[in-house]
Amino acid sequence: MTERKLYLDHIRWSTVLLVMFYHVCYLFNDVGILGGIPGAKNIPLCDTLASAVYPWFMVLLFAVSGISARYSLQSRTARQFVRERARKLLIPSTLGLFVLHWLTGYLNIKLGGGLEYIPAPLVYPIAAVSGTGPLWFIQMLFLFSCVLLLFRKLDRGDRLWTVCGRTPLPVILLLFLVLWGGAQVLNLPVLTMYRFGIYLAAFLIGYLFLSHDAIQEAIKKLRIPLLIAAVLGAVGFGYYYRGTNFTSPDCLQSFFTNLYAWLAVLAILGCFKRYFNRETSFTRYMTTSSFGFYILHYPILMGSAYLLCTYTDLPAGWNYLLILLAQLVLTPALYEAVRRIPVVRYLVLGMKKQ
Repeated sequence: MTERKLYLDHIRWSTVLLVMFYHVCYLFNDVGILGGIPGAKNIPLCDTLASAVYPWFMVLLFAVSGISARYSLQSRTARQFVRERARKLLIPSTLGLFVLHWLTGYLNIKLGGGLEYIPAPLVYPIAAVSGTGPLWFIQMLFLFSCVLLLFRKLDRGDRLWTVCGRTPLPVILLLFLVLWGGAQVLNLPVLTMYRFGIYLAAFLIGYLFLSHDAIQEAIKKLRIPLLIAAVLGAVGFGYYYRGTNFTSPDCLQSFFTNLYAWLAVLAILGCFKRYFNRETSFTRYMTTSSFGFYILHYPILMGSAYLLCTYTDLPAGWNYLLILLAQLVLTPALYEAVRRIPVVRYLVLGMKKQ
């Protein structure tokens, strides 16, 4: 049984907070995937900030998920693993849509002007199906978990995993070529967040390579050069792609974008392992709650944005700030309420009886 690595927990909840900030920028951006508020006031600097994190923050989450899957399977059978993943990932991203996330779908349809074209009896089911929002992440994570179990049947005795643990750091740095290759394939044409190639590559890299203590230590020792390279990459990326569609294939499939993404992932892993491998009461709460925050924040985001942009005429800066504050305050409140309601907590959060 591997001792729990607290810094991985801190990466997860920190990235969830980053996702919440990104989604505020996403709602109003006019250079990437168009958000949910047509014609709303925009802050171009926020578009640049959103574009700078877009290449790597979900790659990071999938890589950490791959590491965590390795540790989880050390204390669980394959059957226990898949049953747990089905409860925590599949149920909230399917049945949970009909309990809560239909609100997101409804607001998307309403803001897009399509409500008048849908027959009344079909509004609810269509809104539920279209209310996935950021739950695409846990849908893909469940799929990758099933793929991993098939992979483990081929790698009996962990032979490949053991070999990968001997990989020298220069080769670890070159793994961005695997991400770059994955970015070229298995991308859905309209739902561009479903980038199966690169995210599966990140998940398997986390499982096969980054789950080894020796590789984590090597990355930690190189943290400062990696951090400097990642910051320089962010500046170069922001300058080069400023004002362009940062979700386009030309951007996401480029050699430079994937190099920058990998440097950012490694820098964060190294820095968090060195500086954030300790626990406080706050981090303990965030560790246990951040998954629920991820699931619940988007309906609050959409609801607060709809109310502000429909019934007020505030400057753009106030819209950004108030919607972010609404997420930070109301998401924990909603989480604490939902996790106390029988059945609902199971369907929405995948939580068993407390």
